[in-house]
Amino acid sequence: MNQEVKKFLFDIRESVTSIESYLGDKRDFNSYRSNKMLRRAVEREFEIIGEALNRIDKIDSSVSISNKKQIISMRNRVIHGYDKIDDEIIWGTITRHLPVLKSEIEKLLSE
Repeated sequence: MNQEVKKFLFDIRESVTSIESYLGDKRDFNSYRSNKMLRRAVEREFEIIGEALNRIDKIDSSVSISNKKQIISMRNRVIHGYDKIDDEIIWGTITRHLPVLKSEIEKLLSE
């Protein structure tokens, strides 16, 4: 695997771990929604994840990560449409897609 791709995979893993750390064991949408600092921190980590996925895709589009295009698209919305961020979409990504992404990244890093 290309070393640059591997570096981006490590960046993604670090951002996923950070999101998990920010949220802690109590994962509650209302707590998330009411905490501006938490929302901004999670959004920033998704910016990093999306940018890293975008760079990986440009280097080696054969790297298989499900929902890669959707995560990159969400990153673009967070950065360019900051006034239109939907907390429910971010929360849905956290609960449904983040565990899958984490698993896929770990698998790629172990190859």
